[in-house]
Amino acid sequence: MKRLPRVLVVEDEPAIAELVVVNLRHNGFAPVWAADGEAAQRELDAVLPDVILLDWMLPAQSGVALARKWRAHSRTKAVPILMLTARSDEPDKIAGLDAGADDYITKPFSTQELMARIRAVLRRRAPEQVHQSVTIAGLALDAQTHRVSYQEQELKLGPTEFKLLCYLMSHAERVHSRAQLLDKVWGDHVFIEERTVDVHVKRLREALGAAGMLVETVRGAGYRLTARPHLAQAPAKA
Repeated sequence: MKRLPRVLVVEDEPAIAELVVVNLRHNGFAPVWAADGEAAQRELDAVLPDVILLDWMLPAQSGVALARKWRAHSRTKAVPILMLTARSDEPDKIAGLDAGADDYITKPFSTQELMARIRAVLRRRAPEQVHQSVTIAGLALDAQTHRVSYQEQELKLGPTEFKLLCYLMSHAERVHSRAQLLDKVWGDHVFIEERTVDVHVKRLREALGAAGMLVETVRGAGYRLTARPHLAQAPAKA
């Protein structure tokens, strides 16, 4: 019997949580509800979900604080997080992405959009990528084992950053526009803004440390991964 994708719903409003849980069940998911950060942590300690739906405004600990906490922990670092928020201003959305969310959806939202976004983050978790190892300028990626290292030092990347790096490394030296990256890395990008790409490129560079210089911004065009960053201008920040 096929295992249903497990979704941890962290939402303190029972009416919203019930609506989300019912729709998840009807769409082939196995939802688990937690009303606050403490209950969510217990669920995570018991069984890791395939994706977390995380409300921004929670009692005690905010969703942003929880996202940062889970991204910093090795066990939960790779679990995709979709932030549910009533905050529609761009700085708030970017703050959620910077905290570790892979995507966000603004309340009120349609259940169809929510399901589409969940399917999109799950596709990102299991991307169609190169199936062999790729090494460029000391940066090594193994798609089979999901490991990345630079000069033989292992690096920790989130699921979206891993797929983004995988795509850039398998198409090295080419310039990719934000729209192209949304299409190739995010797949069903109808709900996702191009600014999301910049946020994840920034997070990728931070995770790569010294190897972050290999990811270049090409002004007015997009991004590329190059083995010869010293031959070009210093990369601009995303």
